[in-house]
Amino acid sequence: MASRFSLNLLLSLMIGASFFSACKIGVNAEVCTAEKCAMKGINEIVNNKMLQKRSYLGLIVPNAYEMGPLLQSRSFVADPSLPYIDFSGRRFRFGKVENKNVVMVMTGLGMLNAGIVTELLLSLFKVESVLHFGIAGNADSKLHVGDVVIPQYWSHTGLWNWQRYGAGPKDELALESNGDYTRKFGYLNFSDYKTPNKAKNSTRSENLLNNVWYQPEEIFPVDGTPEVRQHAFWVPVDKKYYALAKKLEGMKLEGCVNSTCLQRPPIVVRVARGCSADTFVDNAAYRQFLRSKFNVTPLDMESAAVALVCLQHKTPFITIRALSDLAGGGSAESNEADVFAPLAAVNAVKVLVKFITLLS
Repeated sequence: MASRFSLNLLLSLMIGASFFSACKIGVNAEVCTAEKCAMKGINEIVNNKMLQKRSYLGLIVPNAYEMGPLLQSRSFVADPSLPYIDFSGRRFRFGKVENKNVVMVMTGLGMLNAGIVTELLLSLFKVESVLHFGIAGNADSKLHVGDVVIPQYWSHTGLWNWQRYGAGPKDELALESNGDYTRKFGYLNFSDYKTPNKAKNSTRSENLLNNVWYQPEEIFPVDGTPEVRQHAFWVPVDKKYYALAKKLEGMKLEGCVNSTCLQRPPIVVRVARGCSADTFVDNAAYRQFLRSKFNVTPLDMESAAVALVCLQHKTPFITIRALSDLAGGGSAESNEADVFAPLAAVNAVKVLVKFITLLS
């Protein structure tokens, strides 16, 4: 294990010491900077006997708002000898949830943050699997705010090839011939976007934005040939975890905030797909497009990044997302998203904790 730590961390160090801007071990540790801090952090982690011997469930959460219910619950017990490690602007918290060793880290908003944090988590520590949790927008009008969904597949739907004006679905995309891009996964046509035609005596308006084609990610698995890319669009969660998650259906969740209650008790349900992109979807038309095109339920900004990094590391993972709103509105509950979002965060944590008990 020490050699694995050393290899990954030293390679990361070669990227530049400025990447590792600060590192603290424990409660009363000093803060250092740049190269000195990077080397100190690497030595502390590599030489920590507990970290070398112990394996963890990796818990990844987008923000403090979603992490709070777990930290405040009795289910999470911080490790008294090593409560946390601060590394590269991230805090890795150690403890137990239902008697399982866990290391928990917050990503921050978006795909880049989620990818960086997942890579750090899997490179720094011995992580047996990753459990990602939080809240998400909803694309399925049959489900309600507060429901918790567990997709079988995740995709990043924010990687596009934007086709030039005048070309159509039968025309080859730029750089498609050498394998950089594909028309396999379909496109979005900006049919309603018009710009005035400035030609003299013309009143025509044309769709100059044309089409964007959804693209798979390039991945480089740890057991693959270096610098030889593979492609992934739909990333499956762990098969055993997805099967185990069926036992979560029927569990009781929170349905009220003070005296304001949801229209029906929230449920836990496994669904086919979810998608992520660096876009906050508050538009009903795009929600409906994603639902009809890809059959997705949760819409978020991090899960696909976690999925893609886990895929490259061959690390089992699953994602648990509580629905906080119907993306773009259209339901009375979505109009009260500010009221029910905290409830959704609590429900995500309740399902996470129950899932961990099933692993014990």
